[in-house]
Amino acid sequence: MSVALVTGAGGFVGRHLVAHLRASGDRVVAVDREVDVRDPRAVADALGASAPEVVYHLAALSHVGRSWDEPEAVRAVNVGGTRSVLAAVAARAPGARVVVVSSAEVYGVTRPEDQPLGETRTLAPVSPYASSKAEAEGLALEAAAGGLDVVVVRPFNHVGPGQGPTFFVPALVGRLLEARAGGRAEVRVGDLSARRDLTDVRDVVRAYRLLARRGASGGVYNVASGVDHAMAEVAAALVAMVAPGTPLVLDPSLVRPVEVPVSRGDPTRLTEATRWRPRIDLARSLSDVVSDLTRSHQG
Repeated sequence: MSVALVTGAGGFVGRHLVAHLRASGDRVVAVDREVDVRDPRAVADALGASAPEVVYHLAALSHVGRSWDEPEAVRAVNVGGTRSVLAAVAARAPGARVVVVSSAEVYGVTRPEDQPLGETRTLAPVSPYASSKAEAEGLALEAAAGGLDVVVVRPFNHVGPGQGPTFFVPALVGRLLEARAGGRAEVRVGDLSARRDLTDVRDVVRAYRLLARRGASGGVYNVASGVDHAMAEVAAALVAMVAPGTPLVLDPSLVRPVEVPVSRGDPTRLTEATRWRPRIDLARSLSDVVSDLTRSHQG
């Protein structure tokens, strides 16, 4: 058992992490928008009041597509927030372990022959969001070199109940439910040619806690299943679950300015450090999202 402080606790991953930590016996201090991570004093006060042994830094602006519209805000939260958290730990809880959540987006555009992607690969971010995460990683690793106990995690795409409607799976499920209810003949989608490594959020947060306990300070760890899935196949599975026979039509407005064609992570370093393995397969993840959103629409 440990005392854990979670920033971004009200977000999709944060809510699952807080639930997992509490179920594992940890005492959790959950902070969200009431503590502005861009404000060093507010973060330091939160750290001082909670005296955490572990800090999970999840607070971020995390929508890749929207980051082109608000790059300054994304950098202010994702980079400035990380700087504030690291400084607050150094000042108020210097013995705490810090888990800084980055993103596999830092790897940039990769080819099929580059897969799977390992942690030693050169970073090549291609969006304001990815650039902000790469810069935040640099701050984390500098802090580790200076003596703070910091672990960086690079999650690949994850999915599960409670994910916001701006992300691919819940967005498509929502459109399919609306089409089914309204009798519409088609549903608009973005580019389905990409392949993604998808891990259930409940497995992702298990990995975070395991790395908080067993990861090496200054280490960087992919959190990934090691399997990539065609988004067209994911979409077809969701159509079959929600509104069988509904055609999907490309909407150019839903296509990102830069799309990563394929992304598959190598989880070897994570597995060797923690013995973590995914427990929830993609079919169950998708089914749970459909069930969760169906209840919401019926309510």
